[in-house]
Amino acid sequence: MCGIAGLLAPSHAPETLARHAAAMADALAHRGPDSRGIWTDAEAGLAFAHTRLAILDLSPAGHQPMVSASGRFVIAYNGETYNTEELRAALPPHNWRGHSDTEVILEAIAHLGVEETARRMNAIAALAVWDRTERRLWLVRDRIGVKPLYWGRFGDSFLFGSELKALCATPLIPREVDPAARALHYRLGYIPAPHAIWRGVAKLEPGTILSVRAGEEPRITRYWDLREIAARGLAEPFAGAEAEAEERLAALLEDAVRRQRVADVPLGAFLSGGVDSSTVVALMGADGTVPKTFTIGFDDPGLNEAPFAEAVARHLGTDHTTLTVTEREALEVVPRLPELYDEPFADTSGVPTAVVCRLARTQATVALSGDGGDELFSGYRRYVVGLDLWRRVRRFPRPLRALGGAVLSRVPLRLADALGRALPGGAPVKAFGDRLRAIGQVLGDGSFPHLYVQIVAMWREPPLRHPFTPPDPADLPPGLSPLEHMRLFDQLTYLPEDILTKVDRASMAVGLEVRVPLLDHRVVEFAWSLPPAWNPAEGGGKRLLRRVLYRHVPRALIERPKQGFSPPTGAWLKGPLREWAEELLSPSALDAAGLDPAPIRDRWQAHLAGRADEQYRLWTVLMDQAWRRHWLG
Repeated sequence: MCGIAGLLAPSHAPETLARHAAAMADALAHRGPDSRGIWTDAEAGLAFAHTRLAILDLSPAGHQPMVSASGRFVIAYNGETYNTEELRAALPPHNWRGHSDTEVILEAIAHLGVEETARRMNAIAALAVWDRTERRLWLVRDRIGVKPLYWGRFGDSFLFGSELKALCATPLIPREVDPAARALHYRLGYIPAPHAIWRGVAKLEPGTILSVRAGEEPRITRYWDLREIAARGLAEPFAGAEAEAEERLAALLEDAVRRQRVADVPLGAFLSGGVDSSTVVALMGADGTVPKTFTIGFDDPGLNEAPFAEAVARHLGTDHTTLTVTEREALEVVPRLPELYDEPFADTSGVPTAVVCRLARTQATVALSGDGGDELFSGYRRYVVGLDLWRRVRRFPRPLRALGGAVLSRVPLRLADALGRALPGGAPVKAFGDRLRAIGQVLGDGSFPHLYVQIVAMWREPPLRHPFTPPDPADLPPGLSPLEHMRLFDQLTYLPEDILTKVDRASMAVGLEVRVPLLDHRVVEFAWSLPPAWNPAEGGGKRLLRRVLYRHVPRALIERPKQGFSPPTGAWLKGPLREWAEELLSPSALDAAGLDPAPIRDRWQAHLAGRADEQYRLWTVLMDQAWRRHWLG
């Protein structure tokens, strides 16, 4: 992986272009510690910046930005392409300078065009291409959104970069917070594409291509649309028997893992002992090789998955390393989060992810992960919760639902919490009042899409001083079943902009490339073709994926309650992080940030008193506050 950035600014002097590009490259040095390159087309007002993490072809022949053999096209590329041999075979005979995938993609673009090359690539990649003849800039993001790409237009200057810090390294971007993006952060805990925290900046959505010329509005087209993939798979499901589907999935996964093991540097894998990572590791060693595997453990036995991972590693015979992270080591990551992610980002598992990436980098430059299995194969517990709640809601006649919703959604939070504490056992449901009001909103609305937003929401009503209703985070087609809706919602939003963002920033901060075989686009397309009975959420989900895994690992080593990768944030907020949190959550600090202190302080006091577990909701506020302090002073 690498860092890419650049700008198209015809009114800038050549030395100004070069200076801005150099500053952008400096901001992305962590993504590419092996080399740095600047390329300018001074007459057109174009500059590219690239920082390289060398994975394939470690020689200077892989240096970027790279110019095509014809001299017409220039590329700055971040990612890996896994079908370069097929792409190379489709091209005319060529005197290749090296064996990097960058050169193959560049020459494919020269012969096939940007759009056709993107359609043919099996890749996790974000890339920028400059056509020197047409003076057109192209930006491409991979199908699933594994690799990030931001862009913005300010006056006659068009900027792009792998991370927001690259854009902020220039004086061209006004640092004004986008209210829609901020409201989405409070709703979801992350900011989904195309939104970004700075006004005027956008994330390029997965599966899209942007093209722009000086003085023209950018044009964005889709070369792969997950909505269409889902619709086609549901309309034309896999026609064979379930055993045939298992064989097909096994073959796809074996090929994806084989392709993604290619590297000219040391390679390993993350192993939690769960279904997803264990499947990837099992397939890595299926040919007799001994993979390096890495697991992180916690001091708290209730959070520690290391023994399960170690048992799987012993069975598979991997070269395994476990790091038990101390509280102090984990807490050292917290002050770095605003700079690491550039935007408010409230996934608490970002802390241990950063630590495990640092561990892996000591022994490998590339690591394979099991990300994507939950979204593709119905593995989240919230899917079961959503289906069960929806069945319960639909039992009530619509008029009764509307009446009950109107009453419950207006119950004051303090009163609702007091009612919860008065119940036998004292508020058996965490955040009883908030849940009660959420149920009221669902009853009143009566639609499953609204129900699922309530299930995944951090703050169902963002605590902004000037209320701003978050925009719809995902425009989904009608007619989906509840489970199909949840899976598609997560694959369009949560997967690329939370899970994959978390891993990208944590890994690239230490110069580690993380690959995701389960998210090979062929696997994604096949998962959507599975009949619902073969991909249920009940029973832990992952029905066919488990069958593939159990060819290599005994069921007894895997079957256990699902456990997330979350640190003890709730306890930290009451202990070592309390002083830090108190300062950021003080009434004056909240008010200065345009937040309504009352609901936030209520939740903070309830958490400290043990009346409710508010760690995730509070972390959303704290990450916004910490980000504002870092980037806005």
